[in-house]
Formats: sequence, structure tokens, C-alpha cells
Amino acid sequence: MTISVTEQIARLNDRCRQGFDPTARLVVTRACLARLAGEEDAVREIIAQAELLAAVRRYDFGPGDGPERDFGAFDLRGERIFFKIDYYDPALEFGSEDPADASLTRRVLTIMLAEDY
Repeated sequence: MTISVTEQIARLNDRCRQGFDPTARLVVTRACLARLAGEEDAVREIIAQAELLAAVRRYDFGPGDGPERDFGAFDLRGERIFFKIDYYDPALEFGSEDPADASLTRRVLTIMLAEDY
């Protein structure tokens, strides 16, 4: 069975969100982490990161989220959080030529406050 390019990208994005893509990068903006962790405390930051990752992993995409499943928004601890997956070449210098081809694409998952977007 053949799948569409859009569905292939969505599946690769799901793997990225679930933590199954060893080539993917994860970025949490400093403002997001600081807001959720409160004061600078390594333990609070680790807990905040774990909560963010869990929320991104369990995110349930709706019809308005787009077919590639590369963007989502949710509330956590009273904050509006966005996540976005971007596609880069293997050297992370330029955009990917083909986001449907895992060998040509490195995904970067960024988690941020809505106001950071």
C-alpha cells in the first residue's frame, strides 16, 4: 500500500514527537522553561521538561492542526504552550529538500510559550 507524502511526513513527525527519532533535536525555549520551573533550580527544570515532553507525546491532533502533525498548542500549569517541528538538512544548516525522506531530514522539535512564537 502506498502512502501519500503528507502522511509519510506526519508519521515521521509522530516518531519525532514520541522520541523514536535518534537524529531529531529537542529545543525548549529558556522563557518556557523558566516560566514553568519558577526559580532556577535544576530539579524543577527537569520536572518541567518531563511534563512538557509528556504533554507533547500525548497531544491529540484535531482537524485544525494540519495534516503533517507538525504543530500543536496546549495548556500546562496555566500557560499556553506551542510546539513546532521544523525540517533541516542533515548538517542542520538549511531547510530539508524532502521532509518525507528521513535520510535527508533532521527534525527539530521546539517547545515554547505561545508568546515566544
